[in-house]
Amino acid sequence: MKAIGYQAATKTLNKNSFAVIELPTPTAQGHDLLVAVNAISVNPVDTKIRANVSPEHGHKVIGWDAVGIVKAVGDKVSLFDVGDRVYYAGDLTRSGSNAQLQLVDERIVGRAPASLSDAEAAALPLTSITAWELLFDRLQIVKGHNAKPASLLVIGAAGGVGSILVQLAKQLTNLTVVGTASRADSVKWLNELGIDQVLDHSQSLEAQRTENNLAEFDYVISLTHTDQHLDEIIKVIKPQGKLALIDDPASFDILKLKRKSISLHWEFMYTRSMFQTEDMIAQHQLLTELAKLVDNGTIKTTLAQHLGKINVENLLKAHEILESHQSRGKLVLEGF
Repeated sequence: MKAIGYQAATKTLNKNSFAVIELPTPTAQGHDLLVAVNAISVNPVDTKIRANVSPEHGHKVIGWDAVGIVKAVGDKVSLFDVGDRVYYAGDLTRSGSNAQLQLVDERIVGRAPASLSDAEAAALPLTSITAWELLFDRLQIVKGHNAKPASLLVIGAAGGVGSILVQLAKQLTNLTVVGTASRADSVKWLNELGIDQVLDHSQSLEAQRTENNLAEFDYVISLTHTDQHLDEIIKVIKPQGKLALIDDPASFDILKLKRKSISLHWEFMYTRSMFQTEDMIAQHQLLTELAKLVDNGTIKTTLAQHLGKINVENLLKAHEILESHQSRGKLVLEGF
């Protein structure tokens, strides 16, 4: 089978960062599905792995979002059949989705939303799992519009995770959702997603909170540059509030949280698959629920740019866009 991979990590993206390679066809065993990949999306995690993780066995294939058709199943598979159209974010410890065929554990896979094209569906898995786990597993926010009203601030709300998180929070909870963005097109995008208000994270968040007569926030979710925004986050969050984050701060002074008794919650969507946790099937369940929400019109795809076929040139383009930190929504490639 054909795949796109690399033989050496490259901190600086260049024309040799990826190459087409030929690999043997994998065999599905146990809980694995063998999926023929139709479309993928590219995420910030792809750029981090490419820049920092060298191959252990000559080459490395990355990519953690895919839509495709099940071609074969392992002997323990019970959730899917050959021919099913599925979507998933995969497992960080296994070969990725930048390939014609991929093995993936059925417990982290869902049936793709029937109302979406392959490209539209490929935009959803990784960011949706991350957003869902942030809201309902890490922060344990109660679903339903009859729940006690509360407020949420999302730092960097216009990116891939933020674009789905805003929708989930508005559609499934009783949260007032405020997001941050610094560019006009990002603000427009968030308003289209139904956000309640947008602040500019290049300016003082506390000053803007006061100017807009906003109460301190019950929850803050920081999706980017948490170390840079930490002092402002502490000012705008309520005493005994909850802070969740997904990025990798270069430094993080946890003592700053003490005075307000702020609790800290990390989200890493690969924890369940990486450690084969007992509740690993929760990702299958949430992807299944998400597909229903999409098909009934409650949630919409966050596809922002379709970059063309899955090839070296377009994969390089996707990494370049992500490393510019100017993207909104998701970047998708389709077909080999």
